[in-house]
Amino acid sequence: MVYQEGARIARPREVRKPEVRKNERIRAREVLLIGDEGEKLGVMSTADAMAAARERDLDLVEVAPGAVPPVCRLIDYGKYMYDQAKRERASRTPHHGELREVRFKVKIGQNDMDLKVRRAEKFLRDGDKVKLSVMFRGREITHPEIGRGLLNSVQETLKDVAIVDKPPTMVGRFMNMILGPLPASQRQPAPEEPTKARAKGNTKSKSKAQAQAKVASEG
Repeated sequence: MVYQEGARIARPREVRKPEVRKNERIRAREVLLIGDEGEKLGVMSTADAMAAARERDLDLVEVAPGAVPPVCRLIDYGKYMYDQAKRERASRTPHHGELREVRFKVKIGQNDMDLKVRRAEKFLRDGDKVKLSVMFRGREITHPEIGRGLLNSVQETLKDVAIVDKPPTMVGRFMNMILGPLPASQRQPAPEEPTKARAKGNTKSKSKAQAQAKVASEG
């Protein structure tokens, strides 16, 4: 395509939203009426549905015009349109993942371990990245392999929802690993107990890390 200076630029046509019909604008002779609390009031003439709306001081709004008969609901039209616009704005706003941090101690009990892993999984399922940090105290710093083993154990537990963005690295007295969320299409669905079963599967590796921690503190 050759650009010509001064040529008129065609403007894209505006896509008009389908009109939401309400009250006297509803054309169907009969409708399936839904009450203001979601209860089904049955099929009736549009005139009767209008009367029901006036009795409740509400609007009769056509919410499913393509149905047979069309589905109408008794609602406050102003509030309905406000909620619709709010949902549209929310759907257009992408979620920019944040970096969350979950800290572990070298000597950590199983209950605390499970709790922190569940917290990390929730962040990942929400689309956030997670920085896993192991804090070393005293002579624990001389055994970095313990922290690496702990982080690898957590990563293995979360492998169904996460990928490794950054492998374990030492920063001062902390060893950090960053996990990123898997795409939603590749994640395993969240069970009722998201991490409990998988965390138990890693008990052996964690017990080994705890044993090493004990040796480190006594050494």
